[in-house]
Amino acid sequence: MWNHRKSPSRIEKRFKFEEYEKISIFLKKIDELCKERNIYPNISFGKNFVSVTIFLDSEEIPSNEKEFSKRLDNYFLEK
Repeated sequence: MWNHRKSPSRIEKRFKFEEYEKISIFLKKIDELCKERNIYPNISFGKNFVSVTIFLDSEEIPSNEKEFSKRLDNYFLEK
């Protein structure tokens, strides 16, 4: 589940991985999706996680960002 924060307005999620190799595959999918949807979130990662934060222009989550987050969830489930 994505967390919706208000100050500043954003959605964020931390994805956990058992193998570091799967992180690089996930990051590549994020890169492709960013270019496709023209959304460039803040991303950080470590040995077993990837954190994604998407800053919003308003308190409501726009449909493009909702679709982006759903697709990331699907990519994660494919791992």
